[in-house]
Amino acid sequence: MSDQELRQRPKLAPGVVTGADYLALLDACRTGGYALPAVNVIGTNSINAVLEAAARNKSDVIIQLSNGGARFFAGEGCPDAHTARVLGAVSAAQHVHLLAEAYGVCVIMHTDHADRSLLPWVNGMIDHGEAFMARTGKPLFSSHMIDLSAEPLETNIAECAKVLKRLAPLGMSLEIELGVTGGEEDGIGHDLEESADNAHLYTQPEDVLRAWDALSPIGHVTIAASFGNVHGVYAPGNVKLRPEILKASQEAVAVRTGGDKPLSLVFHGGSGSEKDKIRDAVSYGVFKMNIDTDTQFAFASAIGGYVNANPVAFTHQIDPATGAPQKKLYDPRKWLRVGEKGVAARLDEAFADLGSAGRSLAG
Repeated sequence: MSDQELRQRPKLAPGVVTGADYLALLDACRTGGYALPAVNVIGTNSINAVLEAAARNKSDVIIQLSNGGARFFAGEGCPDAHTARVLGAVSAAQHVHLLAEAYGVCVIMHTDHADRSLLPWVNGMIDHGEAFMARTGKPLFSSHMIDLSAEPLETNIAECAKVLKRLAPLGMSLEIELGVTGGEEDGIGHDLEESADNAHLYTQPEDVLRAWDALSPIGHVTIAASFGNVHGVYAPGNVKLRPEILKASQEAVAVRTGGDKPLSLVFHGGSGSEKDKIRDAVSYGVFKMNIDTDTQFAFASAIGGYVNANPVAFTHQIDPATGAPQKKLYDPRKWLRVGEKGVAARLDEAFADLGSAGRSLAG
């Protein structure tokens, strides 16, 4: 990036971005031709790893929770599942609000994949967001996602409109899904084997235009348009990405709105994708790529390696062969930190792939 480009970038206060700051960050991604990794988190360890990696790479980032991640954040012992989902998400968002400024990065705080059964979860979070707004002058989250892609398009749009009418006055955005993403994310998704040749895996540009026409007058929307992408990682040949579909969707909306790349697009199921397909998707206006599967594996494989290197510490408090205490090895802070470093290392790669390293708007 040139010195002139650096000087021309808007400067935002570090922390959770909402409203005009959120839109400024999306516009910077669009005009700068880069995207941000979106990382699903389940606890403070994963949140802190994301913030650490973003700060190290001087990049902004997206932190998000699925319904299962939110419930886990609240504790699996919380007796009521709905309460756990809502309060876990609220607690995670408050953690990010407290720490993102200290790490010096801008964070989009988001929630992931809510189908019809999870609309009460979304509405519960909005209730808390409205209360947070009343206390602080800003919403708790930057955006939420509604995934009604399995339902008729008219129903999908109508239900999303209801939610967007609550979000817009808070300065929040809504992510919607058009077409289906293969695979499964915390119980939400579609079987890849059953739908590999299904046209719904490839969103039609005219459907994107219909959704845009209906929703953009209400508030800001981002669109997860399917182009063959799936959750999870599959053997080569099972997934046929066609990012040119995103280009066609941009062109369909641009005829109506004018301008270049009017849509803010989302790439679900980015884990394991070919580098050239990632570059193509970003060039067509993707500002957000989800990589949950890869970061989960990075956390698990790093800890697995540590356990394999120190097996006695995980079966004996004192090494029976040497008599040496093992506390410094089995201390949860030791192996959880190893997992954090594994996630952060995988994110180093993601920031490079998406072109966001060194481009943080945090001033």
